[in-house]
Amino acid sequence: MGRNTVTNSNGTLSTAEKVNKSLQKRYRAEKRFRAYGISAIAFGLLCLVVLFTDIISKGHSAFFQTYVKLDITFDPTEMGVDDPTDANQLATADYDSLIRNALKEQFPEASGRRDRRALYAVVSNGAAFTLREQLKENPQLLNQTVPMWMLADDDIDTYVKHRDDAQGDTFAGRISEKQMGWVDTLIDNNQVESRFNTTFFTSGDSREPEQAGILGALVGSLLTLVVTILLSFPIGVAAAVYLEEYAPQNKFTDFIEVNINNLAAVPSIIFGLLGLAIFIGFFEMQRSLPLVGGLVLTLMTLPTIIISSRAAIKAVPPSVRDAALGLGASKMQMVLHHVLPLAMPGMLTGAIIGFAQALGETAPLLMIGMVAFVVDIPGAITDPATALPVQIFLWSDSPERAFVERTSAAIMVLLAFLISMNTLAIWLRRRLERRW
Repeated sequence: MGRNTVTNSNGTLSTAEKVNKSLQKRYRAEKRFRAYGISAIAFGLLCLVVLFTDIISKGHSAFFQTYVKLDITFDPTEMGVDDPTDANQLATADYDSLIRNALKEQFPEASGRRDRRALYAVVSNGAAFTLREQLKENPQLLNQTVPMWMLADDDIDTYVKHRDDAQGDTFAGRISEKQMGWVDTLIDNNQVESRFNTTFFTSGDSREPEQAGILGALVGSLLTLVVTILLSFPIGVAAAVYLEEYAPQNKFTDFIEVNINNLAAVPSIIFGLLGLAIFIGFFEMQRSLPLVGGLVLTLMTLPTIIISSRAAIKAVPPSVRDAALGLGASKMQMVLHHVLPLAMPGMLTGAIIGFAQALGETAPLLMIGMVAFVVDIPGAITDPATALPVQIFLWSDSPERAFVERTSAAIMVLLAFLISMNTLAIWLRRRLERRW
């Protein structure tokens, strides 16, 4: 027999051999369990890498926009302007004709009606606003011909960004071969330039992708989050203090605790239906307001804040309470001066995570009408607005190819905010927490 193998007179294994085989089997099971865990983590990280790679690869190009340089002649007769200092004349002037004339001079071979319409589509229809602002700032431009960079149309922008990726001479876009030839000519003449897309961060929503931005949705999200913070954090902390320090242990408080835990698991769209029925249906508040969105997200965030705040209060040692009461402090002084300061790091951590969750919510905001098309930047919590997650939802449903990259870019901005808030929560926990 081999080493460690001992048999009885009847040929069966001894107890020591049975124990050794059992240990070896257990060790193999533990190795397999560790391998399963490592595989699960690796698979999760792989999915995360694939997700971020896909989003970044589709969205990084949205941070750059194509511009076309044209020689613009500010003809007063063509525009219908004789006094460039008159605001009314500047507002009603025909700037599109200046852009059309510049394009016709650049490409005189576009003679047919259809060709000219395709030629005019090379430049965005919002380029006229650029000319108006330039003439408003510098009235001396009247009767002069100056080179100016005009915002390109979204289809032209897409072609310029992906023309090198096309197989041969084919391009899967919405522009014609003649438009491709005109754009290639502009590129050869150094009249096409890619610049950082400031419009994406300084403008509101638009039906034209090259003019669309996230500022309106971003301000709407921040206003909604401000309302949520101002309401949910004080109410959540006060509820947690009452339940932990003052509430008696009876069936009523047990019922409250069970319902708070249940509310934390309720789908967010239910809170949207609740807000639709109460705030809009009963109180007759207007739709698409950051105030209403903040109230709905407050209801959704409260259970998370209450649960995390109660856990932080429980973590404070009873000796702190006993010492404060023993020195003559009242119950309220003990809570305000000793328990709350020590529990605040945990409360802030849970609250920030809850706010990050509220920032990324879409379903409850859809129910209260924040899905509306809002171009203007909101200035207060009572102005119509949309939110960044809702803006992403709207853009993802748009048929234009240029909205695909802007959707991914908006997702990148939203992820940056969420990662920043979670990083802040981790930093506060490590910075302020005390170990007992």
